[in-house]
Amino acid sequence: MREKIEIGIREAIPTDAKALLNCLEKAALQTGFMTMGEEGSGLTVEEESRYIAKLYDSPNNCLIVALLDDKIIGMASIHASDKPKINHIGELGIVVDKEYWGFKIGTELLEEVLRWAEDSETINRIELKVQQRNERAIHLYEKYGFELEGVMQRGVRDDGEFLPVCMMSKLI
Repeated sequence: MREKIEIGIREAIPTDAKALLNCLEKAALQTGFMTMGEEGSGLTVEEESRYIAKLYDSPNNCLIVALLDDKIIGMASIHASDKPKINHIGELGIVVDKEYWGFKIGTELLEEVLRWAEDSETINRIELKVQQRNERAIHLYEKYGFELEGVMQRGVRDDGEFLPVCMMSKLI
């Protein structure tokens, strides 16, 4: 059993932009589970900072960070459209630095974004895509009420190999 670590969880702020991008790009190289790879996010720190600032005015988008000693080690987001017919659907994304797997950080981030979604007056459906081989993530999502809606064959390509991707959702 791993020792317990104390993390802080809060909404991202514009000055987190550089640390967020660093965490995201580091995590993308640690596993093949993300859609981003060596190419990185393609965003500048300024672009990311502006994006984070816009989230404060959005009723259906959020970005939460997990911090250990003021260092961002994970994040969770709900991203939704501003189009009226689909603005109730949030797409969930969770990223945790692999060094900190096994400390329940993904669980804490998921609980926080689910609380945010339940308090939201707009979001009432959360959906996500997760590689079928990412069994730890699938188990976590199922534990919190997400259901499998389908499997996309050849949903992602990693190192030249096509892999299936699960589509899951939870109604709020």
